[in-house]
Amino acid sequence: MFWMFVITGLVLLTLGAEWLIRGATSIARRFGLSELLIGLTLVGFGTSMPELVSSVGAALAGSPGVAVGNVVGSNIANILLILGVSAAIMPINVKMLGFRRDALVLGGVTLGSIAIMFTGELSRLAGIGFIVALIAYVGWAYRGERARPSASAEAINVASMGNPGKTMPAIGFAMIGLLFLVIGARLLVDGAIGIATMLNIPETLIGLTVVAVGTSLPELMTSVMASLRGKSDLALGNVLGSNIYNLLGILGVTALVQPITVPETILAFDNWVMLGATGALIAFAVTKRQLERWEGALMALAYAIYLGYLVFQI
Repeated sequence: MFWMFVITGLVLLTLGAEWLIRGATSIARRFGLSELLIGLTLVGFGTSMPELVSSVGAALAGSPGVAVGNVVGSNIANILLILGVSAAIMPINVKMLGFRRDALVLGGVTLGSIAIMFTGELSRLAGIGFIVALIAYVGWAYRGERARPSASAEAINVASMGNPGKTMPAIGFAMIGLLFLVIGARLLVDGAIGIATMLNIPETLIGLTVVAVGTSLPELMTSVMASLRGKSDLALGNVLGSNIYNLLGILGVTALVQPITVPETILAFDNWVMLGATGALIAFAVTKRQLERWEGALMALAYAIYLGYLVFQI
């Protein structure tokens, strides 16, 4: 029964994220908002909605291991699994102008979030700080991208519907998508906690694996589709933006709603894997301004080893 909860939750999360992005993008265009602003806010935040709903639900359910493990595990999966698979399919070209900014922010945010986690708790004050930093990042990115509107428009073409359509159907898409996200996240969290209890598996491990990979499906689909369409550079921007949103937005909102105690296992191991994966991504990207196929395969292999280690720890 719990496995059915997990599978149904993953399906609803995937559909919900897609429909929410489509509806929100259509509404924004209908009301004359710029595609640049849509790309920096609605699309980036939309693909992170599964993580947000799942982490908040887990925190309210008294499962901090799932709440924090979901974010840390998603960031690890985004880099090693999603970018790894995408680069293995098609080498990812790195546009250094935007990458310098986003890589600098992601590196700083990763270090900062780890430092705050070592206090043992993500308090409401920390949550407010994360949210303020996210708003500052979006503002900085908006100003930096104003001179390059074509890149934003290209990103939107991959992730959105294309034509705005009528307002009411767009609102319907967004509302149904949000409903699917809420129901799917609840099913996923309940199923994951139920499986952990039934098999005597630590809930932190479930958060780092099943929940984390499941809520990263929107990013995986977007990045792989971009690579298959020869737009592999979009895969990199999708992951960088999503990881920044995960740490600042997801942890920020979750801590604001319900302060979280950080599990010791995440402090001792998984945070460092997230930091190492982030550093490896930046190093690979700046060497030849490209993520090559062998580098992607190496990252995917590293993720398989990481999962194997987690399972071995049971």
